[in-house]
Amino acid sequence: MPNPFSRGQARCYLVYALAPADVPARAANDALNAYIGEGLRGLPVFHDHFTGKPHGGVAVFYVATGAELARLDDPGPLEGWTISVHPLVFALAPLGFFAQAEFTTEQYGGATLEELSVAQEDDPRYWWRESAG
Repeated sequence: MPNPFSRGQARCYLVYALAPADVPARAANDALNAYIGEGLRGLPVFHDHFTGKPHGGVAVFYVATGAELARLDDPGPLEGWTISVHPLVFALAPLGFFAQAEFTTEQYGGATLEELSVAQEDDPRYWWRESAG
């Protein structure tokens, strides 16, 4: 595959990862966290884990070099998993990922992030409410 980074085409990539059926949820979560935390695949911009089966999750990385792009093909702690890697169209940089989330919420959901914040009910599962101050 030609190296797109020779032309300065850094962007965000979505990684979709499914654990083998015999991997328990905690082990799958730990493996995905290790994969994200290795620091070899670019800047982790977002990640989340799946509930129920199959276990696994998604991550978005901002990939700025050819070496980081090549590492997306290395499963590392996810050896034996089914992994799909997809370049994103609008998320050309980390802030582009968040801008696209905001655009989608507003244009297709009809709500601003501020409106959602005000309307959000209290729920102890919403850890982000604590960190938002």
